[in-house]
Amino acid sequence: MALLHRAELRPSKLELLVPWLPGRSWFAGEAGAEVTRVAAYRFDDPAGEVGVETLLVRAGDGPVLQVPLTYRGAPLDGADDFFVGLVEHSVLGRRWVYDACGDPVYPPLLAAAVLADAGQAEEYFEVDGKREVRPASMTLTGSCTGRPVPAGPVSAASAPAGPVDGGVTVVRVGDVELAVVRRPVPADVPTAGGLTGAWPGQDEPVLLAHAR
Repeated sequence: MALLHRAELRPSKLELLVPWLPGRSWFAGEAGAEVTRVAAYRFDDPAGEVGVETLLVRAGDGPVLQVPLTYRGAPLDGADDFFVGLVEHSVLGRRWVYDACGDPVYPPLLAAAVLADAGQAEEYFEVDGKREVRPASMTLTGSCTGRPVPAGPVSAASAPAGPVDGGVTVVRVGDVELAVVRRPVPADVPTAGGLTGAWPGQDEPVLLAHAR
């Protein structure tokens, strides 16, 4: 489960993305335009130290872009190329925000969702000592491949698109390559396994990630 805080962020996550997104090779939309949230989902860091959230956003009137992010309480060594920016969290203090594809916490969580349909984390607030669940903004469906979720070294790199027309970032965990689809659209799920999502207004599931 993901514990959320009723907090103010400066800048907001979407404000942070306005200057960052146009510099990505997979960006599509109007550079400098307002970035709006379409939907989002979270994974749980087993250690409880890193926030792991994927935003589905648009820049202006552009297509939906998938932006996995991690939120950390200190800089991540060796991840300068994946650094998005700093935010001040009114409860947690300064947070270092990274493109999750370059954060070692993310690939194993994505692998569990793609290969074993591990699903998304339930989000909740604590109010007067009680849990107040926040309804999910989208649904996720993974594949039940029967393949063990790999463990081992992780890495990330850009790669040509696979079964969809859109930018792809490949993350590797152990002996498995996973393609993160940056401009997700409806597409067939590869036989090796995939993760699809849908949200209000997008009834036909889109392919978010898949095994290669």
